[in-house]
Amino acid sequence: MLTQTTTRVLEPSDLDAALAVLDREPVANAFVTARVRVAGLDPWRLGGEMWGWYEDGMLESLCYAGANLVPICATDRAIRGFADRARRAGRRCSSIVGPAEATARLWQLLEPGWGPAREIRSRQPLMVTDRMPTDITPDPYIRRVRKDEMDTIMPACVAMFTEEVGVSPMVGDGGLLYQARVAELVGSGRSFARLDEHGKVAFKAEIGAATDQVCQIQGVWVAPEYRGLGLAAPGMAAVLRYALADVAPVVSLYVNDFNTPARAAYRRVGFEEVGAFMSVLF
Repeated sequence: MLTQTTTRVLEPSDLDAALAVLDREPVANAFVTARVRVAGLDPWRLGGEMWGWYEDGMLESLCYAGANLVPICATDRAIRGFADRARRAGRRCSSIVGPAEATARLWQLLEPGWGPAREIRSRQPLMVTDRMPTDITPDPYIRRVRKDEMDTIMPACVAMFTEEVGVSPMVGDGGLLYQARVAELVGSGRSFARLDEHGKVAFKAEIGAATDQVCQIQGVWVAPEYRGLGLAAPGMAAVLRYALADVAPVVSLYVNDFNTPARAAYRRVGFEEVGAFMSVLF
C-alpha cells in the first residue's frame, strides 16, 4: 500500500483502477479511455506509458505519456508530480493536450525546460450533443468511405491535418503511421465523405475515439472550393446520425476558438459547449 503522494508508471494489473478514474469524466477523457479499453496498460500496446498519481494509497489522477502528453482528472499536486516526471524523462511527445486548466498549469511548469512551443492553442471549446437536430436535413450524399477509396480520401486527410496542425503528417516516416490510422478508420466504417461529380472529396469527417458512453468526431474538413456553400452543417448532421445510431449515445468534438465558421456550424447542428481543451504543439 502506497501511503504518501507519489507517481509511478501503471501496470496491466492497475487497469480497473485506471478505468475508474477515466470514467469520472467520460467526455473529456474519451480519447485516452478508448485506447485503454482496447490496449490495456501495456506500454507497447498502448503506445505510451500511463502515469498514476497516488494520494494515501488511492489512485487519484492519470497522465498519458505517448505521442501526446495528456493530463487526466489531474489535481494541482498531481500536475506537479507529472511535470517532475516529464522533466526527468525529457520531451518525447509532439503535443500536450487536455482540459484547458490542467494543461495550462502543466505547460507552465514544463515550458522553462521544454519551450518554446511551436504553437499554443489556449482554448478549444469542447462540445457535445446527444440528439439529432430538428431543423437541419442531413446531407444525403454523405456516406462511409470504402476500403478501395484510400487514394481518394488520403489527399483530403493530409490537407486537413496540414491546415489544422501546421505541419504535414507525411514528414518523418513518410506518412506511414498517419496512413495506417486513416486506413484503420476507413476499415472500421468510421470515415465519412461527400464526393463531388469529379470524385473528389468536398466534405469529410471521421468518428475517432469511441467508448460505450461517448464518441468523438474529428477531422472535419470542407474543400476550399466548397467553403461558404453550406455543406458543413448538413454534413455534420449526417455524420452525427451515423454516430448516434451506430457508435455511442453521446457525441463530442473540440474545435479551435478562432474557427468561427466551424463553431457556428456545430452550434446549428445542436452541439453545446461543456468545457475547453488546450493544445501545446511542438
